Amino acid sequence: FNKLFFVFMFVGFAIKVPIFPFHTWLPWAHVQAPTAVSVILAGVLLKMGTYGFLRISFPIFPAAAVHYADSIALLGLVNIIYGALCAMAQTDVKKLIAYSSVSHMGFVMMGLAAMTTEGMNGGVLQMWNHGMSTAMMFLLVGILYERSHHRWIVKPDGTKGYSGLYTQLPKYSIIFIIGMFASLGLPGLAGFISEALVFLGIYEKYTTYTVLAVLGLLIGAAYLLWMFQRMFFGEVLEECKSYTDVNAREILYMTPLCVMVIVFGIWPSPILNIMKDTVGRLVVELAKYSQ
Repeated sequence: FNKLFFVFMFVGFAIKVPIFPFHTWLPWAHVQAPTAVSVILAGVLLKMGTYGFLRISFPIFPAAAVHYADSIALLGLVNIIYGALCAMAQTDVKKLIAYSSVSHMGFVMMGLAAMTTEGMNGGVLQMWNHGMSTAMMFLLVGILYERSHHRWIVKPDGTKGYSGLYTQLPKYSIIFIIGMFASLGLPGLAGFISEALVFLGIYEKYTTYTVLAVLGLLIGAAYLLWMFQRMFFGEVLEECKSYTDVNAREILYMTPLCVMVIVFGIWPSPILNIMKDTVGRLVVELAKYSQ
């Protein structure tokens, strides 16, 4: 019964994470939601699924967790690559970031499936880092939507939705670059440390999956940089000339997130120190069943 109950709990938490193929609600939820709801959803609520695995499923059913570890790692890998490829295909910038969330949560699942100290610490740290960087990106899309009243990178009729924003909105562009590179996993920003720990934790156990996950990371860099190039470079569109740069209120609520993704990218110890005892105990418990 342990394995059966674990599967039932897995499906429930998998919908919340979301893990492929239970992910289909997320992009539509983000597109329909106002900015504040998207920020709460990406920054906090998705983490309830992975938290459920970490604090409920794995401790209650450790033998079943070890038994299904390979499947969980495979689903995490599918999340990473499938989410990244779907993000690359999007012409709505908010939907692109929603699919990037699917991809990033795959790293958390691979970290948990590793059942090593580095992997699990990396997975939990990725939950924190993804919450910061993706919340930044959704807030930035909200700021742009207030000015343009659309979110099209390329409009349905094939014309450009945005172009030359760097010239028109220099302060906004700098904040966008910080959020984008944190999401991309640039060394020195928050996303890098957690992804590196996940790779360190899973490499020995799932070498092939690790190599393929790195491919997903490269696709992630490609879709984010391609989005930035289409929106921010080139001639300034006529309709973009009326957009105003970020105001004092917007700078005020973006600054703490900018500071955190930089500080925790360079110095992640405060977050790792909080989680290491709990994660360490869970790893020891799971190790008893993986002999």
